[in-house]
Amino acid sequence: MTHPFALNRIHHVAYRCKDAKDTVGWYERVLGMTYVSAFSEDHVPSTGDYDPYMHVFLDCGGGNVLAFFELPEQPEMSRDPNTPEWVQHIAFEVADMDALLAAKSHIEGQGIEVLGPTFHGIFKSIYFFDPNGHRLELACNIGKPDQYAELKRVAPLMLDEWAETKKAPRHADWLHKAEEA
Repeated sequence: MTHPFALNRIHHVAYRCKDAKDTVGWYERVLGMTYVSAFSEDHVPSTGDYDPYMHVFLDCGGGNVLAFFELPEQPEMSRDPNTPEWVQHIAFEVADMDALLAAKSHIEGQGIEVLGPTFHGIFKSIYFFDPNGHRLELACNIGKPDQYAELKRVAPLMLDEWAETKKAPRHADWLHKAEEA
C-alpha cells in the first residue's frame, strides 16, 4: 500500500498537567529536559471554543518534544478508571545500563519511588510517576540484531493469532525467560 505522504517523526506528544510551571520545573530537574516554548490562548484554535489554556513544550532530545496542557477551567484531571495504570505511559530511551542505573539513583534522590530495573528480553527499564500521575519509563536496549530480526519476523504472525484468539501468542516466549547471569 502506498501513501500520498510520508511521516518524518512525531512533532510532539501532548498530555494534560495540573500545573504548567511545576510540570516544566519537574521535567527539567528530574529528567534534564529543556523547556523550549509555550502557547497560551483563551480560545482553542482548532475549535474556536472558549477554554483558556497554557501549552508548554519540552525538548527530550533527538528532535522529540513532550508537551503539556494546563486547563484551569476544566474539571480536575484523572486517568481512565478502566485502564490499568501500568498500560498508559511515556517511555524514553537512555544510552545503556550505566545511564539507566544513574537515572534511577538520580530520580530516587529526588524523593521519587522507582520500580526496576525490569528485564524485558531486549531492553531493561525503570518506572516512576510524574507529579500529574503520568507513568514514565526509562529504557535501555540490550538486544542483539538477531533478536530484533526474529521479533520483526514473528510480529505479523503474533498479531494475526491474537486477533483470532485474544490469547498471548508464544512466538516470542524467549523474551520472557529469566535473565541469564
